[in-house]
Amino acid sequence: MAVLDLNDPATNLRAFLRARGTLGPELVTYWFVGNVYSFVPGERTKHLFAFEGFNIGRVTEAPGGYYLLTREAVFYKDPSTGAILDRWSNPWTNHEVEVVHVLNDPVNQHLQLEGPRGRWQVPVTEMGDDVYMNTDIFLNYPSPLPRSRFPQYSGSDEYQAAELFQFFMKRSDLENEALLSVPSQCSWTRLGPWLPWMEMADRPGMVVYHCRGKKLEGGYQQLPEQIREYVAQHHPEYQDAPTTYTQPNETSWTYFLKRLQQRGVAGS
Repeated sequence: MAVLDLNDPATNLRAFLRARGTLGPELVTYWFVGNVYSFVPGERTKHLFAFEGFNIGRVTEAPGGYYLLTREAVFYKDPSTGAILDRWSNPWTNHEVEVVHVLNDPVNQHLQLEGPRGRWQVPVTEMGDDVYMNTDIFLNYPSPLPRSRFPQYSGSDEYQAAELFQFFMKRSDLENEALLSVPSQCSWTRLGPWLPWMEMADRPGMVVYHCRGKKLEGGYQQLPEQIREYVAQHHPEYQDAPTTYTQPNETSWTYFLKRLQQRGVAGS
């Protein structure tokens, strides 16, 4: 058996896909759960929400690599009761607002061996049979909700955030080439601006997400019943993954903008 060299870009790409998704035809569901906190200079942190949801995806071959085709639905929950929220009382403004959950369709990636940023390589750390792959993503681009047009919902004309992912797997599983999908777990931390639906305007501070999860070997049906029932009732399309590669991807900010446009709120 050949030695698994995770420093080789092609081997690294296949390992990442087998952990994050699969090289087979089946759908892969990644479940994650965690909490959302406030982070305001000079203030005690508030536990704002529990947070639970999933990403459902498939992998297909693509020019120079693979497409990872996914949708993700994640729900803000009452941190005390675990109920999925429809409304939320903002403790800073004392206003009740509608909760807009994470409903991103699509979230697609073109994973290329030779991409626009160079040769593929996800950082790898190993300890014994444990393999850790991390992707540290720092975002800074013009906001879909510039403050000049949406002062109630936005604190800046720029969107700036950090998305920090870690994936955990076993080298012995990766060395088993018969496994097109290997068991894996994940952690995810996000630091970003106040959510538009919180209506925080330019109030100082940010939100911090801290989540953990795993690839569900039983697929979508292994998700908690609360999540499956809510999706079936409100967003049934999220029970399946996209079948074709399209861009641009949806984000919480672009989704919120579409909701404003549907309501005839185009910004001043």
